[in-house]
Amino acid sequence: MVSSETHFKGWLKPGPVPPGAHGAVEVPANETLDAISGHFRIFQLRKGHRFSTDDVLTAWFGTAWAPSPARVLDLGSGIGSVGMIAAWRLPGARFVAIEAQADSVELARKSAAYNGLQGRYDIRCADFRDPHALAADEYFDLVLASPPYFPLGAGITGDHPQKFACRFELRGDISDYARIAARHLQAGGFFACVYPEERREWLESAVAEAGFTIVRRRPVVFREGEPPLVGLFGMMRAVDLPDALRTRTWLEPALIIRAADGSVHPEYAAIKLSVGFPP
Repeated sequence: MVSSETHFKGWLKPGPVPPGAHGAVEVPANETLDAISGHFRIFQLRKGHRFSTDDVLTAWFGTAWAPSPARVLDLGSGIGSVGMIAAWRLPGARFVAIEAQADSVELARKSAAYNGLQGRYDIRCADFRDPHALAADEYFDLVLASPPYFPLGAGITGDHPQKFACRFELRGDISDYARIAARHLQAGGFFACVYPEERREWLESAVAEAGFTIVRRRPVVFREGEPPLVGLFGMMRAVDLPDALRTRTWLEPALIIRAADGSVHPEYAAIKLSVGFPP
């Protein structure tokens, strides 16, 4: 039987039905509870930072090229959008998510409870640069990050403090993300992130300094015919690679989000399906 609980505009929602879907959920007036992957949902502030296409792509890219990790680290995890999508894709993996904003941590913990993830999803309220945020012997097969894009003072700060910390390098930049990822990556592990194309040279310098090789890169075009605004970067530690691959990057064809006529591009529609989103 077709219903709003099982279908959305003719699309059958895939994946497990989480415990939060079985009862009434209280949502404060300043929050929303939104669909994210399959039957999973995420709590967001109505006027705060909200998940984006960039988050969807980061989770997809990381889990596509590291499809069987046992442990996953989500750095600067925000409200949990990247990690929640990855957790839906990787039902056997255990997660650690680190976020410094207490209001974002509270939202992420509510989402984890709704989605039945508490037993394998550890959300820590901390600055990931703090040496106590992660134990020295904690290692991960996959590290995910959607870091802030802009230096302090580089643009309009926005109308909400939660948005400000997500957009601007208030608590570290890509070099900090790369340094911590390299320190806690399991041998042969994969680090995936999204970053603006206009700052790609800075990213390339920062990740090289941390000992990474960008093994694959994919520019993202939001409207067909326009230049790419962000890129997806997949990295491994150079010491884990054979000599011939330590300076080689596979440049993938640009990923187009919307065709020239404004419709969702067929490839992006397929990607959305793969992460439990309606096409």
